[in-house]
Amino acid sequence: MVSERRTDFEKTDIVMLVLVVVLTVFGLAMLLSASEYNGRVRFGDSAYYFKKQLFAAALGLGIMYLIMNLDYHFFVKLAPMAYLVSVVLSVAVLFVGQEINGSRRWLNLGPLSFQPSEFAKVAVILFLTWQIDRWKKKTDSLWFMFRTMLTLLPIVGIVGSNNLSTALIILGIGVALIFVSNSRYLPFIGVGVLGTGFAVVFLAAESYRLERLAIWRNPEKYEKGFQTIQGLYAIGSGGIFGRGLGNSLQKLGFVPEAQNDMIFSVICEELGLAGGVVLILLFVLLLWRLCVSIMHAPDLQGALLCGGIMGHLAMQVILNIAVVTNTIPNTGITLPFVSYGGTSVVFLLGEMGLALGVSSHRKGVYTYNRK
Repeated sequence: MVSERRTDFEKTDIVMLVLVVVLTVFGLAMLLSASEYNGRVRFGDSAYYFKKQLFAAALGLGIMYLIMNLDYHFFVKLAPMAYLVSVVLSVAVLFVGQEINGSRRWLNLGPLSFQPSEFAKVAVILFLTWQIDRWKKKTDSLWFMFRTMLTLLPIVGIVGSNNLSTALIILGIGVALIFVSNSRYLPFIGVGVLGTGFAVVFLAAESYRLERLAIWRNPEKYEKGFQTIQGLYAIGSGGIFGRGLGNSLQKLGFVPEAQNDMIFSVICEELGLAGGVVLILLFVLLLWRLCVSIMHAPDLQGALLCGGIMGHLAMQVILNIAVVTNTIPNTGITLPFVSYGGTSVVFLLGEMGLALGVSSHRKGVYTYNRK
């Protein structure tokens, strides 16, 4: 048993593991810099946010290590229960959740706060992996695609009622997993057209969503465009190599909540365009290792798990950087491993534990056989 575990660990993707640790440490360093001013002004402690994030990161790394040394099939078996729990928690937060900045997204567990929407992302990846694996002989049918997306509607509707960005990510995870399991590409064109039509109707249904589009187009004309403009100022003032770590001016109350969604602008101001590009390259390398794990997964479940994690990570990175650079309207999405948020870090590291667990069982290039 000991020799078998040692062999599995030797198969673990060390490059992926190193990338995860580097991104986590980098995120902690940038969070300490970005949150220093807000922590001192609000709590009298410049390291307030850092200490909380450090605890969450340490907990997440411990959970990652535990998960990567367990058989990932065990977690897939728990998927239906995990999905049900995520629905219950998401409903509970609407009624008894703590309201912060006008949104009920947190459940209080004693001295700790917990964001059910982050658990929902992991639960959806596990549940769709379990469901698609059961239907693996019928994944080419349109009914399969419709049925799979239909099972997401409860959690998407509940989460989307107060957290639209997370609901969009959950839908994106569903599309990514269907894409991984489906050998045909033509149906995705139809899904894309329908999705675009739905997005147009959805945006037009509420006036504040149309207002976000107007702010995106001309942020200088609206008071709510202040955050976007200050973020762009931060990126522009950083130049090629930045002002230096800890020397940001925009984090001094100009960029609201600089340690959260807008932290990429502080990175570009302090480390310059070069620092921003290096961070993006680290994410690209991590996505590449996840892609390698998909191709070398020992079975369909392993490939789907890595595909869902890859889709989640890619969407969140792309959307966050696109928002900060005003490429798309503001959606309130955090930057993985870097933005402040203990729940996000813990569950993201848990996902990476699943991916590392799949890599420890890797074999040759995986080919999907429906027979």
